[in-house]
Amino acid sequence: MNAAPHSGEHQPLRAIAPLLDAYLAYFESKRTPFTIPGHKQRASRLDAGLGQVVDGDTPLYGGLDEIKLTHQTLAQAEKLAADFWGGDYARFSTGGSTHANQAIVLSLGKPGDKIAVTRTAHRSILSALVLAGLEPLWLTPEIDEATGVPLGIPLAELQRVIDQNPIALLLTEPGYLGTISDLPALIELAHSREIPVVLDAAWGGHFGFHPDLPRHAMQIGADALITSTHKALPGYSASALLVAKGRYLNLDRLEQSFETTHTTSPAGAPLASIDGCRALLQTRGVELNSELLRNIGNFRNRVQSHFDIPLFLTPENFPAGRFDPTKIVLRANQLGASGVDIERSLETHRIRVEMADRDTVVFLATLADSEIEFTHLADVLIPILQANQSAPRETATALSWSVVPQVGISMREAYFADTHMVAASAAVGKISADLIAPYPPGVAVVAPGEILTEQIVTGLLASKAAGVRIAYATDSSLQNFRVVKD
Repeated sequence: MNAAPHSGEHQPLRAIAPLLDAYLAYFESKRTPFTIPGHKQRASRLDAGLGQVVDGDTPLYGGLDEIKLTHQTLAQAEKLAADFWGGDYARFSTGGSTHANQAIVLSLGKPGDKIAVTRTAHRSILSALVLAGLEPLWLTPEIDEATGVPLGIPLAELQRVIDQNPIALLLTEPGYLGTISDLPALIELAHSREIPVVLDAAWGGHFGFHPDLPRHAMQIGADALITSTHKALPGYSASALLVAKGRYLNLDRLEQSFETTHTTSPAGAPLASIDGCRALLQTRGVELNSELLRNIGNFRNRVQSHFDIPLFLTPENFPAGRFDPTKIVLRANQLGASGVDIERSLETHRIRVEMADRDTVVFLATLADSEIEFTHLADVLIPILQANQSAPRETATALSWSVVPQVGISMREAYFADTHMVAASAAVGKISADLIAPYPPGVAVVAPGEILTEQIVTGLLASKAAGVRIAYATDSSLQNFRVVKD
């Protein structure tokens, strides 16, 4: 179901978004390109379906700007973003937060240096550590006993590793389920040792632009913010923003790392959408977030009114300011139901959810959702929950949040090692050559170089049997595991 088109009473964003304006202007003028892309915005001449996909595409070079970047349109837009988010530097990526994470990790140090990293980091961070040759000092999240949800990284975890002289602190905030560490305390401790703090805020692009939302990374003193403008914001798929300050980070090296890892043919639509999202937040951030928060509150209250036991995570479950109030997390275990079964029932109504496992269903709500979508979701969801309700069961902390890694060899060493496949029954005690993670959220249960324990092997098999997608394993069936040769 789609809401009615916006009536257009607001000033068009293109007036204050140079990349968005350049994208629209390209298609408003007649051009005869003898440059890439090869479709020339005329692929519909060859096939109507292919034309529908590519004829609205234009690149940065020779599209949003001249081939020689004469107008510096991208630089103008990135300067506006840096100023808006309070940084000294900003870059727009068409490779998602994955690319931005890899760029910043590559800029931090040299092979062998140590970096303090939350264990709930996305796989892109682990891949970046392999590329850079950095050694992780893993920080284990505190788990809330009542909900089984990771609360974030406690200060004691950073205190535990700080004397090993990490070159940076890298956190994932907010976490996949909406929780947030005590960031001011962590940043203060890191900065007392002149350690830069980098926040992978892929899911927090909306933070900082409404009084009832948490502050964003730069507002609380972090040195770099990475966010996916296609997750919580209405950006193009794989569009992402990196903002940084130069007090503890080498911005020249960061620029080199960004260019080294980014495509040399960036598509115009993702870039224009990042600029448009910035302009949208700048002009209507409070208004739109107010509407979103109101719709989410009404949705939760309506669904909850049919049940006596609390069904959703809410800010009241956590310390003040430590939960994203726009995050809709259904606790299926409170109903004695399977989140995967609920997901399957919703799919029959063509409703897709962001994530589902045995105990949890995550619904991603954004500024693009209206009361219409929330009403439809509630109408469909309530009878599904009623049909699946039985006796509540205790929360079981998801495997992604509960594993404490046992390192056998470095990730980089394992990545390049000689490997072979062994049966699952023989894998316990071996060193994994694969990064294996339930997806979503893409948080590693085991990384290359770590020991496959009984908890990991049996937990992965149980998750797969429950209907959770297990990603990145060489053998996706998990009948066999790829391990380092003895």
